[in-house]
Amino acid sequence: MTSPLPSTVSRTARRARAAVSVVFLVNAVLYANLVPRLPEVKDRLDLTNAALGAAIAAMPLGALLAGLLAPLLIQRLGSAAVASFGLVALAGAVAAVPLAGSWVVLAGLFLVAGALDAIIDVAQNAHGFRVQRLYGRSIINAFHGLWSVGAVLGGLLGAAAAGLAVPLPTHIATTSAVFGVAAVLVHRFLLRGPEDAERTSADPDADQPSAGARSLRHVAGRTFLMLAALGVLAACGAFVEDAGSSWGALYLRGEVGVGAAAAGMAFVSLQVAMTVGRLTGDRVVDRFGQRRVARLGGVAIALGLGLALAVPSLTTTLVGFALAGLGVATLVPAVMHTADELPGLPAGVGLTVVSWLLRVGFLVSPTLVGVVADASSLRVALLGVVAAGIVVAVLGRILVASSAPPSGEHAAEAPGSLAAAPRA
Repeated sequence: MTSPLPSTVSRTARRARAAVSVVFLVNAVLYANLVPRLPEVKDRLDLTNAALGAAIAAMPLGALLAGLLAPLLIQRLGSAAVASFGLVALAGAVAAVPLAGSWVVLAGLFLVAGALDAIIDVAQNAHGFRVQRLYGRSIINAFHGLWSVGAVLGGLLGAAAAGLAVPLPTHIATTSAVFGVAAVLVHRFLLRGPEDAERTSADPDADQPSAGARSLRHVAGRTFLMLAALGVLAACGAFVEDAGSSWGALYLRGEVGVGAAAAGMAFVSLQVAMTVGRLTGDRVVDRFGQRRVARLGGVAIALGLGLALAVPSLTTTLVGFALAGLGVATLVPAVMHTADELPGLPAGVGLTVVSWLLRVGFLVSPTLVGVVADASSLRVALLGVVAAGIVVAVLGRILVASSAPPSGEHAAEAPGSLAAAPRA
């Protein structure tokens, strides 16, 4: 299927793309805006570091507990409503954090925020894929790139408010209200109709049951195996990203021996490269195919971290983490896209399971690396990231080759692709 020229993309699709972009941006801003002011939350409640950490840990717990509910909500309300109005609820939960009067209330709010974030994440990606089908080419990576931009924007807003000594409740309530209103306003520009409305069939005369008619009881065993493999790929992506956020600074300080000012640059290097990779990734994916890009990304991850570990210096570490950031940039969107195209699954189920397993990866990764590092060294523990890159390079063959919907002469794909599989 050839990608439509920009002039042939409908106004509805363009407006929906802009609306989904806002949804991704707002989702990132809401919590990131609070992060620079968490020390004030800690001081207000007179919490220890461990107590604050335990309260924040309620977020991934909430995500794991509630994340699997996303398909039910999407099938009942639609991904547009779940994403847009879910953000309003998330804004309310974040706005209430400065008002928490005890650790229990604070942890409860983080639990709710994590649950809402997990559901919103599935819904916004599901709607992004609906819009992508209208475009007939990759646009999902740009959405994830805007999420990264939103995280930076939120952090800057929070830091600026703290620097200007804006009262914490006023700051968080104001930003939550502004971005919550933005989420409501863009809802009218999101797509309407069934979640499968934009799908195309390789055989236009074939019967295609609606999303509601599909049942997990009729899903082939191969689909479950593919879903498990996609979960492994998602966990590999989490392993790579966590290496930068949790261990990059420690590696530079302990293994390389740099000062405190330079230690944070490993995380910055990975995040900047990943953001650039996401913002430019759609053109690369359209040119080379997301399967090939993901597999080459796995090679970049393995070579990058391999370089950083084999030749420990500030320069090689920054280059290595940057290569890892570029390598992982389009992986999660590609995994989500493939999961969304799995045959026979009700709307949102594939996305939900992959998103849930991704969060499991983020939960398990720091503990696993920490245990291995204590038993040997952090340098040895981070070899797991090299292994994750190798797994991506090998297992990436199961990804859908193209981001465009299968149609006509290109409906049949090479072995390993899911594009040719009929949706039950």
